[in-house]
Amino acid sequence: MNTESNGGPESAEGDAGPAEQPLGSRAPHFIKRSRPLHLSWQVGVFLVGLAVVAGGVIMLPLPGPGWVVIFAGMAIWATEFVWAQLVLRWAKRKVTEAAQKALDPKVRRRNIILIGIGLAIVVALLAVYVWKFGFAMPWSVGE
Repeated sequence: MNTESNGGPESAEGDAGPAEQPLGSRAPHFIKRSRPLHLSWQVGVFLVGLAVVAGGVIMLPLPGPGWVVIFAGMAIWATEFVWAQLVLRWAKRKVTEAAQKALDPKVRRRNIILIGIGLAIVVALLAVYVWKFGFAMPWSVGE
């Protein structure tokens, strides 16, 4: 656990811009002054973040915003732990790169072509099914 107020260099990646906050604890100053209080604060933040992340993992197969809740738990952890701050910075960078790539006209054109081919395959398979079996469904409905 990171018990220093702003431990470590500003960025382990070396390309952090000045707009990013420094790595380390964001606990109030009166908590950071006392090592036992700061350690108990970090344990509390870890447990709350763990509960939120666990709830998100449970929501993955169930209806609910699982990934959003998992990243919310990571954001809670990032208020205290450098490793979580680095993970969130990496995730933000990857999401930004994916968004820029998705807006690229060549990638959009390729995706539209792939969707069209996929739809054509589905329509062809449905046509073969209807030709071979007619409109009868493989299960009985209300007979």
